[in-house]
Amino acid sequence: MSHIDYYFTVLSPWAFLGGKRFAKIAETRGGSVTFKPVDIGQLFTRTGGQLPKDRHPSRMEYRMQELKRWSKALDMPINVNPAHWPTNGAPASYAIIAAQSAGTGDVGALVDALMRSIWMDEKDIAEDAVIKACLSEAGFDPSLADSGLLLGAEAYAKYTDDAVNAGVFGSPFYVCDDGEKFWGQDRLDMLDAHLAAQG
Repeated sequence: MSHIDYYFTVLSPWAFLGGKRFAKIAETRGGSVTFKPVDIGQLFTRTGGQLPKDRHPSRMEYRMQELKRWSKALDMPINVNPAHWPTNGAPASYAIIAAQSAGTGDVGALVDALMRSIWMDEKDIAEDAVIKACLSEAGFDPSLADSGLLLGAEAYAKYTDDAVNAGVFGSPFYVCDDGEKFWGQDRLDMLDAHLAAQG
């Protein structure tokens, strides 16, 4: 069975657009997944990237066009200018880490619910009530939002270090156990083919 380390930020529209397709690929190919939310600001700083607010306007204009194209191509409605973005992604990331450790619900569904809250539902995922609602929706005890803070903070920093050490520089990023890496939801077909070839 193949294993994939899935590096992402909960603030990424690209991770949102690819989330359900990635989950289906992992399920179809029998691959296990470790969800590794990262501090994208730290990751960009350490790997030569820039936060959207620091990018040249031409890059941001193209990014906006691509979001609209992919939203249409995937038939996934997305608000390209959400009310609560950017926001503090750490609390939601801590909740994902705590939920993954608890293992009582669907981590992929939790990640999707959090991202959907930003990119479709105009909610602020830095708010406890939003995080707890997403935990409940995905089958987890909402109190994980309160109890997993220390574990979450430590793992969040570690996952960011892991990302740098693994050659990750963006979100979403998929690293297979054989060292093959795929950056972006637009590489999911290639990831699928790679996993299929592994048998």
